[in-house]
Order: sequence, then structure tokens, then C-alpha cells
Amino acid sequence: MMGEDSLVSKISDINSIHVIGAGLNKERTAHTAVGEISQRGWRVVPVHPRDAGATVSGTPIRSGLEEGVKLELVVLFLAPERAQKVVKELLLRNLKSPPLIWYQPGAEDETSINWLEEAGWRVVYGDCIVRFLKRNNMVISKIPLPWFRQVIDSDESGCSIWTAHEYGESSELPVTQVEWVGDLFDLEESNHNIPKYIRGLVNINEDLEDCARRLAN
Repeated sequence: MMGEDSLVSKISDINSIHVIGAGLNKERTAHTAVGEISQRGWRVVPVHPRDAGATVSGTPIRSGLEEGVKLELVVLFLAPERAQKVVKELLLRNLKSPPLIWYQPGAEDETSINWLEEAGWRVVYGDCIVRFLKRNNMVISKIPLPWFRQVIDSDESGCSIWTAHEYGESSELPVTQVEWVGDLFDLEESNHNIPKYIRGLVNINEDLEDCARRLAN
């Protein structure tokens, strides 16, 4: 496992932290961790399938870890058996640049930790990510990003509604099915069909953000 100084150096160079298990339940530590990490400058990506499309501390909740999206640090706020499942799915992707995997206290699973170490992935356990950042007074420069969402129209027409949202804008859970949600980085990188389709609609002399906002009007 990485030492404290090595971890400080590594996380200082990271922009994004994916928090698995962070949903709308305010009593869960994963929920509060999103705001605390975000306040220190990192781009936080909460992941919770049931609550996808809503926001935590103004940050949109994703349904999962989409392929194509760069993973730098994945923090597991999960029961051990669920943490093992997530780790297995990540290992099966054969990522060229594996993320740092952080097991929050209570998420540790010896089997999956062994898998990661045998595969040469960096692993942290026995410490809390929020306490670690506070203990080392870690802060980085924030990059405010707009976010976007596509949901099924509530009129039962079968159509979809694409919307653009500003950084920090809060939203409750949509009443209809969420087809995709993510910020500008996700829109640029994701292999999901919807971001790929949006990227194909960019006009000459228009960047991706301008295109995404135009389509939302």
C-alpha cells in the first residue's frame, strides 16, 4: 500500500474522484463526502444507480462508471461484497492506466484487494479519504463544469428531453427515466451512445459545450 507522502503527491495530481455509493441518503457518509471533497477543489463524481439524475451538493449522480471516461481515483463507500463486484468489473476492463482504488473503512474486501495488488494496481484501505485530505490540508484549484441530462419526456410520446445545467445547480430525482447524465468531461470522453451522438452534432466553429447548450434550447 502507498505511504502517506506518496499518496499526497498522487492525489495532488488528480482532478477527478469517483465516489461509489454516494446517493441521496443524507445519513450516509458517502453523501456528505461529496460536498466535503468538492469544497477542496476536486471534481467529484457520485455514482449511485438508483439516484442517478439527481444531485448531491450540486453535483449530478451518475448511474455507473461509463467506459471511455478517465478514472483517476475510485473511492468505494460500499459493503465488502459490493466493493468486490465493482473491483471485478474494473479489472475486466483491462484499463491501460488503472485508477487508484480507495476502500473506505467498512468496505475492505480481502479477496478483491489481493486481486488488485496482484494486478499491480494501487490500493488504499484502513483510512478515510475525507480525513486524509483534511489531515494533509489538501486543496486544489476547482474547475467549474456545466452538466447535462437526458430523460424520457413525461408526455408518453417516447421522445427525450436534453437539458443543460450550470455548475453547482441542484436538481431532484427526475420523475421519468434518466437516459444519461454527466458533466462536460463525461460528454467529451464517454463511450455511451448519447454523448457519442451529441459529439457528432458539433458544427464548424462550435465547441462541444456550445453544441450541448444549443441542443438544450
